[in-house]
Amino acid sequence: MGSIENMSVEMDPEINFKPPVYVEQMPALENKKDYVSTGSIFGQGDNPLFSDHKARHVNDIVRVVINESAQSTSGAAKALSESGNTALGGGVFNSDSRNIAVNSLVERANNLGKVDYTSSSESTYTGQGSATKDASFNTIVSARIVKVMENGNYFISGRREILVDDQKQIIQIGGVIRPYDIDQFNKVDSSKMSDAKILYKTQGELQRATKEGWGTNIVKAIWPF
Repeated sequence: MGSIENMSVEMDPEINFKPPVYVEQMPALENKKDYVSTGSIFGQGDNPLFSDHKARHVNDIVRVVINESAQSTSGAAKALSESGNTALGGGVFNSDSRNIAVNSLVERANNLGKVDYTSSSESTYTGQGSATKDASFNTIVSARIVKVMENGNYFISGRREILVDDQKQIIQIGGVIRPYDIDQFNKVDSSKMSDAKILYKTQGELQRATKEGWGTNIVKAIWPF
């Protein structure tokens, strides 16, 4: 048995919010020499005459409507059965002689050493399992455009922390969106995010009370039964 340091202990799941590789490799639209900001002459400047107030540039804010749900139902059943019978009988000796005296002696010997054997076996296995999951998460988080890629798509990232009665709630999102999916109210649905990453967790006394200690995790990892 190896040392405790070498034994794997189950860790809390984590999400890496680092941008996807293609986001980092794709040049930013602002870095193109021939880049010209889109929009009419009435929509430029600090106080545009007409504007739909949609996020367009780096550091602009877009509201992400998180409306995620997961439903799944699975079931499995298995039944096996097997049975067998074996029977063995007969005498020890055999004779093809036509001599009555010899056959009489063989019959007497077989009566003394007669073999009778019977066996039967039967096995049955029945297994059944089912699982049902129904989860939903709905909220709105403001995110910042981190990068406008060469193809015009935005990589956005946002984080919100709420502290209520010493309970801290953390919501963090990241992903790629198309500018065409942002509606007139500067909102985009999370289902339209590519490479979406959404994190929601709680920190505080409640979280610590419902989490097993590291000692218990070590015992569970090495317990053989």
